[in-house]
Amino acid sequence: MATRRTPASEREQLTLFRALPGDMRPRDAQDLMAYPFFSLSKSRRVVPIDFAAGPVRIRVEAVPEHGMATIWDADVLIWAASQLVAARDRGLPTSRLIAATPHEILTFIGRGTGLRDYQRLRAALDRLQSTTVATSLRQADGRRLHRFSWINEWKEIVHADGRSAGLDLILPDWFYTGVLSNALVLGIDPRYFRLTGGIERWLYRLVRKHGGAQSMGWHFELRHLYAKSGSHARYTDFALDVRRLAQRQSLPGYRLRVARVRGVEQLFFYREPACASMTPTP
Repeated sequence: MATRRTPASEREQLTLFRALPGDMRPRDAQDLMAYPFFSLSKSRRVVPIDFAAGPVRIRVEAVPEHGMATIWDADVLIWAASQLVAARDRGLPTSRLIAATPHEILTFIGRGTGLRDYQRLRAALDRLQSTTVATSLRQADGRRLHRFSWINEWKEIVHADGRSAGLDLILPDWFYTGVLSNALVLGIDPRYFRLTGGIERWLYRLVRKHGGAQSMGWHFELRHLYAKSGSHARYTDFALDVRRLAQRQSLPGYRLRVARVRGVEQLFFYREPACASMTPTP
């Protein structure tokens, strides 16, 4: 009698990519910059994000145990995209299975390396794995939905005293393909990691995506921005936050202005003169 062969696990089918050492420019995935994929609040969110604009549909769901992946958790994906692009540019093979140390990830995204920081990284990885996304983005006919989690799985190696010796994680094909095959990435300012507010971080990524090299700047109606953010806050609170950000001018490399045009409140943004004279790096 023939014996049935046990299917190989995804991990066994992938070649391990060891994270590259040294400094590299942070790179972000453009789709993640342009659409609402993450909670903008540090408090646990379980209410789904539902977004639809033309052929684009997005639904993000969370489990009560961990809550939805946040825009701070997305720093791990920025680290991963930066690693993959750096390896590709050096002619090195890449893989969806990436090995690194927590210290390497934390220092890249501007975090501390104390016990609390390691615990927060583990919680972020749990949220990234348990959050599910369904989207029509990059689907051929615009009607089919690609379903995935931000991390397929992750595993940590721990010393006997509880210290982490390293971890590896498996990225979803949707993210990996967007970063490498379609080269849908943009360089971002390292100062992004210092931004503390959820809307502040989200707005920087949106501005970088849409206003990157526009010498005359760009603008959005605040109501449209609110829909694109996926924010669970009231519109009035969201608009107040955007006005305050325009007053503080805290987005690295960009200037903001809120004004009413024909009775409609809009956000205008453009590159600072010192940055506009530089050629943006993809």
